[in-house]
Amino acid sequence: MSLRKVVLVTGASSGVGLALCKRLLEENDELHLCLACRNISKAEAVQASLLAAYPNAEVSTVQVDVSNLHSVFRASKELKQRFQRLDYVYLNAGIMPKPQLNVKALFSSLFSRKVIHVFSTAEGLLTQCEKVTADGLQETFETNVFGHFILIQELETLLCHSESPSRVIWTSSRNARKSNFSLEDFQHSKGQEPYSSSKYAIDLLSLALNRNFNQRGLYSCVVCPGTMMTNLTYGILPPLLWTLIMPFIWLLRFFAHAFTLTPFNGTEALVWLFHQKPESLNPFIKYLSATTGFGSNYVVTQKMDLDEDTAEKFYQSLLDLGRHIRVTIEKTDNQG
Repeated sequence: MSLRKVVLVTGASSGVGLALCKRLLEENDELHLCLACRNISKAEAVQASLLAAYPNAEVSTVQVDVSNLHSVFRASKELKQRFQRLDYVYLNAGIMPKPQLNVKALFSSLFSRKVIHVFSTAEGLLTQCEKVTADGLQETFETNVFGHFILIQELETLLCHSESPSRVIWTSSRNARKSNFSLEDFQHSKGQEPYSSSKYAIDLLSLALNRNFNQRGLYSCVVCPGTMMTNLTYGILPPLLWTLIMPFIWLLRFFAHAFTLTPFNGTEALVWLFHQKPESLNPFIKYLSATTGFGSNYVVTQKMDLDEDTAEKFYQSLLDLGRHIRVTIEKTDNQG
């Protein structure tokens, strides 16, 4: 097992995570693939199907809910007992809680020059209702950003090793917009677009991780899988509306490359990065899965609207929050 590349994928039981696992094993069936999932019974069902399809592979599971820091600490401890190193970590688990569609903005965009841009990025179309987690954090921030950040911190010894560079690959979005992020309110407790804010936070964090960890052999990059039909997107509109607009979306594929539509297509950039030398990647670039009107997949790049000073300040804020949370959890555990 020590000769096998070890790949950890969060959110591996459905959507992009599941499609990624299948595609990675198609590329190399001698991996050790660890499925990090909230629902362990779903993870074990995926494990069985992957092993049936790829008998040469090694596939394991670990239960982790990135919106619950007790779960993150427990899973990290288990992974450190199991593995001596991690070669790839795909931080893919994420939520868009109770998305609300701005119908007026949707129909006005249909007749504007920005129609392709709006449909590609969902800019101005979606708001979300937030709740606070048991850890006292905003749910989208903790699930999409902070839980993963703590996981990476806890697994640092497995990621910073001398054998070969390790890679952290985040699932970001074209919807990541600077205008929706604020250093003063990085959990986005006062806004209505926590999903967009969390994805921009991921972009900043990836840049900061490269600045702080490249010399120790850890490289980070961000990916956008494109606009796909998954559990995340099906919750945005009633089924009837999806049926009505799907022909329009298929048509848009001939004018914009963002409509990957299926999780398989959406993993194109994630699989492409699996083969790249991390030292050759630009930390300011986002790698986007793209699909032609006729269904051919390819990868495009996008320069991110980031600055290193903001990225470093955000990183330090996360370190401070992490220290505070650890003290709180230790007190709670000792009292228990």
